[in-house]
Amino acid sequence: MTEHVVVLGSGYAGAGAIRSLESALDGEADVTWVSDHDYHLVLHESHRCIKDPSVQEKITIPVEDIKSPSTRFVESEVLDIDTDERTVELADADDVNYDYLLVGIGSRTAFFGIDGLKEYSHTLKGLDDALGIHEDIIDQGQNATPSDPAQVVIGGAGLSGIQTAGEVAELRNERNLPIDIHLVEGLDEVLPNSDPSLQGALRDRLEARDVNIMCGEFIGEVDEETVYIGEDIELDYDVLVWTGGITGQEAAEDCTIEKDERSHRLHAAQDFQTDDDRVFALGDCALVDQPGEDPAPPTAQAAWQAAEVAGKNIARSIRGQPLQQWQYKDKGTVVSVGESAVAHDVYVIPFFDTFGGFPAKFLKKAIATRWIRDVDSTGRALSAWSDM
Repeated sequence: MTEHVVVLGSGYAGAGAIRSLESALDGEADVTWVSDHDYHLVLHESHRCIKDPSVQEKITIPVEDIKSPSTRFVESEVLDIDTDERTVELADADDVNYDYLLVGIGSRTAFFGIDGLKEYSHTLKGLDDALGIHEDIIDQGQNATPSDPAQVVIGGAGLSGIQTAGEVAELRNERNLPIDIHLVEGLDEVLPNSDPSLQGALRDRLEARDVNIMCGEFIGEVDEETVYIGEDIELDYDVLVWTGGITGQEAAEDCTIEKDERSHRLHAAQDFQTDDDRVFALGDCALVDQPGEDPAPPTAQAAWQAAEVAGKNIARSIRGQPLQQWQYKDKGTVVSVGESAVAHDVYVIPFFDTFGGFPAKFLKKAIATRWIRDVDSTGRALSAWSDM
């Protein structure tokens, strides 16, 4: 009897694993791909849509352009995973049975129990989020005046927060909107826990774009008009964007796969196998073991690398072959701040530690378009180049 493999999610983990899995199986098993939308989003470039919504055409890739014709696609939200029955429960489609399951359903934004934050903030976890931020900023900016500018507050100065601030600044300048931008980070510096030279370069570019950086105090509460920071700072806002962390999806909360009690992210070994040998997990929804104390980071770069091995390991498991251990290799960091970029510790350019200018901007474009090429085609990658 032919085995049936089900892949959940169309993010970096899911889309990459589909390509790897199809290649490794070469028709040896039936494959079903499940996602709550019928495209792959190049998520690390979704902030571009805050300035220019038309970029969505370049960073959304239809699943039909990624998968082979023999792979069945089901568009539906995953509600639950029943490992006893080997069944995936879907919101608006029939349940899907599996022999092997690869879970790559990504993550949700974590609000850390901060009162009012979920209710009043935008997040940046999908295309609709970026478009919603754009619309809200345009609306508030057009109704503001130079003497009473709209206040945009961005919570979290990690990668998403910095890139969001950069795009908001570009939108403000391009449309000549009266807007003040505040970037709030509870830790002591932007892009916490990274190299000081990279932090300094990013701070310089943000401040050059008149972004007010507020580090060292955490957001403690939010209401419909004000962000309360630390013990005595009150910051009124018109648009609030929260980029402060991730947690697991609701679909993982009740499944019996071993997971983190707080975040519900699934525990997976270095070969992506969970405590159920028929279920594999990778990407943001998983805590994938690595040498040392920390799991693989929840980044696009890690998901790209993991997907290649995870897809092959499903095929190996079907054949009864030993599974391959995966180890994440950090190839450097590239962060955009509007139309500029900063790169740090990039393996292809070992002569410079931190650099900006044209080389960093070129590298940022190359990373995005290489991924588009890998999951789709060179033609689509070339079409997207100018907007990355």
